[in-house]
Amino acid sequence: MDNTLKSLARNWWVLLVRGIAAILFGVSAFIWPGLTLSVLVLLFGAFVLADGLIGVVDAVRSRGESENWWLALIEGVLGIIVGLLALFMPGTTAFVLLAFVAVWSIIGGLLRIVAAIQLRKMIEGEWMLILSGLISVLFGIAILVLPHAGLVSIAWLIGFWAVAFGFLFVLLAFRLRKVAQ
Repeated sequence: MDNTLKSLARNWWVLLVRGIAAILFGVSAFIWPGLTLSVLVLLFGAFVLADGLIGVVDAVRSRGESENWWLALIEGVLGIIVGLLALFMPGTTAFVLLAFVAVWSIIGGLLRIVAAIQLRKMIEGEWMLILSGLISVLFGIAILVLPHAGLVSIAWLIGFWAVAFGFLFVLLAFRLRKVAQ
């Protein structure tokens, strides 16, 4: 088994935690779509910051075992930066926040697609990582194309993305857990 796959399989629970957090965040966006922008910004900022921190820790832990650990590190650092911007600059306009979200989602999605392509010969089910990357890229593009949509529409779009992303990460985590066993 390749070192990258060993690291992913050993740390399958990290993807599970990220997936569950994304699902919870997405469900909250569906339940409370009328939240004020500042509350939505803070929820998003906390989610992205936590996701980024988990990603950085996981990347650093696997750096000696995986050639591609830096992809997860870049995604994690990007998440931390976007999360901190959202938390410490909640008064920014909705458009600026949405641009941050869109760029983060597109870059993170592209990095997941690259990682999945590199892993495709080593694991089964890499399509889940590719699909989560494609969903993230499409989500980011949709936000850039529809910046003036209502807050409820944006909240639902964010909710759909987060639930789909989370579900795919949960599936991938359980697949990796089987590989680890």
